[in-house]
Parts: sequence; C-alpha cells; structure tokens
Amino acid sequence: MSTATRTPPPAPPARVLVVDDDPTVAEVVTGYLTRAGHSVHHAADGPAALDAAALHDPDLVVLDLMLPGIDGLEVCRRLRAERPVPVIMLTARGDEDDRIAGLELGADDYVTKPFSPRELVLRVESVLRRSRAAAPAASGAGAPLTGAGIRLDPQTRRAVRDGRELTLTLREFDLLAHFLTHPGRAHGREELMRDVWGWEFGDLSTVTVHVRRLRAKIEDDPAAPRLIQTVWGVGYRFEAGAGEGSA
Repeated sequence: MSTATRTPPPAPPARVLVVDDDPTVAEVVTGYLTRAGHSVHHAADGPAALDAAALHDPDLVVLDLMLPGIDGLEVCRRLRAERPVPVIMLTARGDEDDRIAGLELGADDYVTKPFSPRELVLRVESVLRRSRAAAPAASGAGAPLTGAGIRLDPQTRRAVRDGRELTLTLREFDLLAHFLTHPGRAHGREELMRDVWGWEFGDLSTVTVHVRRLRAKIEDDPAAPRLIQTVWGVGYRFEAGAGEGSA
C-alpha cells in the first residue's frame, strides 16, 4: 500500500493528557507531542489520570490500557461519563477483544504497542481535527442526512434511527455520515481510512472494528447486516433503503 501522497496540515496546539505507567514510553510520547506544539501532561496510573483530567481539562487523552490502580478501560469509562473527550488507547496486547471493549466505551482510536511515535502524533492530530470540526454545532454547516430510517444531524452531532437516539463515538458518527452521503457505493477499507480517518496509512483493522461496532448500533441483526453490507474483495456498501419502513 502506498504511504503518504498528501500531508494534512497539523492540528492547532491542544492540551493532551498522556497516561502510561512506563516512564520510557511516556517520555517518548510526551516529547514527540510537545515538539508538535501541544501542551502535554502526564499521569502514571488510573487515579492520577482522573485527577489530571479534572485539573487540566484536556482536549485529548492518550490512554494506556494496562494501568495500576484503575485500568485504562475503567478510566475511559469515567472520562467519557463526564464529557466526550477524544481518547486514543494504547495496548500491548494486540487482542481484538480489548480494542472492541475500548471502542465500545467511546475510545476514538487505538494504537498497538510497539508503535511509531510519529504515527501516534499523526493520529492525535487527525482526531483533534475531527473533534474540533464537530464542535461548532451552531455554525450552520451541514444539512441533516437521512436514509434507512436514520436521521443524522451534523450540526448537533446527533443521530436517530426510527425515533431512537444512537450513542455514537466520534469515528462512528463520521463513518455513518460518510455512508449516508454515498449510499449504494462500494467503499474499500483504504478509501474509508483516507476519507473518514484522514490517514494515508495505518492498521486497516481499525476500519473493520469500527464497522462492526456501527453495525451493532444500527442493524436489526448485526450478524446478518442489511444496511452496511460487505462487498467481498472490495469493502462495504451502505444500502440506504434497506431499513425504510422498519419502524
């Protein structure tokens, strides 16, 4: 796969909280993010992470899964209960169940150790760009999108299916918006990574996991999806008419 053919502009400086009990990893990540222009704070365990989040009100959290005191999944749960702060999870396990658990709790992305610090910075800036683009709900940009019994409002960042509000993470919302904008069209995973995540490279299983989680939230039967269909050898296709009249 081709690496970068275009380089998006870096996100404006942000407050980033790095939570990792490995001092070497924390030092490297903090150094790279600081050189990228961000204001970085570090916490080495779960309780310290929650205290630091309350004190510094970060724009994004880089959160290790394996932490002393309170593990990363519980930290993520508590952070997301307070406000929808973007979270990128770090895991050394490489286990898909852990990734899914983190995404289900609202994490916006994950990076598996060992990782490239440069790639982590790019992912941080990608998530920051998208979270900031979503913030000005009163800007008036973006008409509601509809299809398959779903109504998605980019201004309020709300999505409803058959009268029931959907609880979507930042990436799930953007992925659903992309599908609704291009109904009936087959999308490759590389294309989705580029258009939804803003990356020219990365772990394509990120797309697979997000599609799986989105199916769990919008399909009547996620095991037999009718809305987000798999196109073998290509990727996925959204059938906007498949759920009409299902209410």
